[in-house]
Amino acid sequence: MTMTVLSQPHAAEALARPFRLLSLKPTPAADTSATRRISSQLLLNGERELVIQHQGSEYHLRLTRNDKLILTK
Repeated sequence: MTMTVLSQPHAAEALARPFRLLSLKPTPAADTSATRRISSQLLLNGERELVIQHQGSEYHLRLTRNDKLILTK
């Protein structure tokens, strides 16, 4: 969470209190902790291609010669 402290002009400093603006955006650490991770080696299980079925369609996850992953429909 990002915090910024702002205060009023000098004449009103005796009576004023600083206030904080808080960001409602989650921190990156909070986002990544909830995301599941799996290694491509475990997912492919020694193969070079995997077929994923999603909502009636098939997607092919392929490992290239350059060790890159390509997902195609």
